[in-house]
Amino acid sequence: MTRSLLWKVIIILAVLVGFAAAIIPTADNPEPIRRGLDLKGGTHLVMRVNVGDAVRLETDQGSEMLKAQAKKANLPIPTTRRVNDTTFIAMLPPDTPTTEYERIAKDYLGSFDVSRTPDGAMQFKMKTAVQTALERDTITHTVETIDNRVNALGVTEPYIATEGANRLVIELPGVDDPARVKDIIKTTAQLQFRLVEGEPGSTPEAAMTNVPANMKTEVEVLPGTREDALGRSAGVEYYAIRKTVPVTGTDLKNAKASKSQMGQPNVAFSLTPDGARKFGDLTGQNIKRRLAIVLDNKVISAPVINSQINESGVIEGSFTPQQVADLSLQLRSGSLPASLTTLEERTVGPSLGRDSIRQGVLASLIGFIALILAVLLFYKGAGVNAVLALLLNLVILLGMMALFHATLTLPGIAGIILTLGMAIDSNVLVFERIREELRDGKMVRAAIENGFSRAFGTIIDTHMTTIISALFLFQFGTGPIKGFAVTLLIGLFASVFTAFFVSRVIFDVMYKSQNRPTEMSI
Repeated sequence: MTRSLLWKVIIILAVLVGFAAAIIPTADNPEPIRRGLDLKGGTHLVMRVNVGDAVRLETDQGSEMLKAQAKKANLPIPTTRRVNDTTFIAMLPPDTPTTEYERIAKDYLGSFDVSRTPDGAMQFKMKTAVQTALERDTITHTVETIDNRVNALGVTEPYIATEGANRLVIELPGVDDPARVKDIIKTTAQLQFRLVEGEPGSTPEAAMTNVPANMKTEVEVLPGTREDALGRSAGVEYYAIRKTVPVTGTDLKNAKASKSQMGQPNVAFSLTPDGARKFGDLTGQNIKRRLAIVLDNKVISAPVINSQINESGVIEGSFTPQQVADLSLQLRSGSLPASLTTLEERTVGPSLGRDSIRQGVLASLIGFIALILAVLLFYKGAGVNAVLALLLNLVILLGMMALFHATLTLPGIAGIILTLGMAIDSNVLVFERIREELRDGKMVRAAIENGFSRAFGTIIDTHMTTIISALFLFQFGTGPIKGFAVTLLIGLFASVFTAFFVSRVIFDVMYKSQNRPTEMSI
């Protein structure tokens, strides 16, 4: 054996050992190849993102910005009212010039077109381009937030993707508590700090009793939990809350579980520099008033502001330790910019996954054995070459999936079977070309040389077209289709390596050691 051939054999053995080691389970990695939802079991969800929530919030914050800047400029503070998701109206005091308000709109409310209503009010309507960009960003932000939440829960290989204009497809393989994970995903966790008008009441009407007449259009009634002297839940009470939202969960820097002086679980939070400034202004200007901490349109607590608060605070309520842990996770991962509506939910049991694996493996074995028998029958000694290359192809494919942390799905098993068929197809093209060369009277070594060189172009052409198709499937397909595309892509590259490099080395080992071989089993 020549030195060059020896190195080729060493390379093949190194590839075989390296990829075989990658698929062997260990104590640190008991599942080298991750299984997808259809094999491991889990939850499949289709949800709609209600992008109108984010648009309404942007409109409310624009309204708040107008009033805050008017106050800074020592102008009369206008009374605002949201007309719809994208429009709000600012009522100015009589005989008030609008020049300064128009300047504020130009400098701070560039997302809105300003016009005048017949009764002299200023109308602010969100620009169409801004609304479109906000809805698109809302979808993107929602995907990122859900991804952060499920990753923090330790869900292996979650799949989250957009479908259509405002839908999300979420697949969670192997979840132990699908109901809890679904609740954490769906919880908007929109944290808001909003001023309370008057005192809470036992009914919505009672909460509105102490609200001044000119403020009744500026508030909305939200439910909260009434607590007794020991901090225990004692029913429901209602709060008249200002509609404007000066500080939100987007101003949070961190949130973590903690305990009060009485040992009750609560959530401690810290704010970003900009959030601390806004929170300081809010609390400093409203001492002795109630500040409602609102989470998903429910008042968690409404303490009285005793002093200015800047950088950090505590959210207290009738929480269990599990609720505190979940709320901290939701706030850390970021609030959802919009609520979610479940459109479809499917749960795949692990027993179905085991049946899929068993049937897939059985089909693969039957196909693999039939393939080996056919190759050995048609190509005799050269068929052994093809079988060895095929086995190495399978080891490389599974090893690369383990190294790249790819997820094996049921369509992925189909991709493996297809890949093995294409690998044999490459060998068939080479072997048939070698047969033609032998029939034309060529010597064995020359026939092998010509067979590989002349079949090369055809094999590359067929593989490239399939690779392009697989890339499109990977780019635009959903979870199962991506699983098929991944195994197909990896298998195609492995096929080229085994068909040309490995098979050629095996032939060289068999026939180069002979002086002038005259016969070939093919």
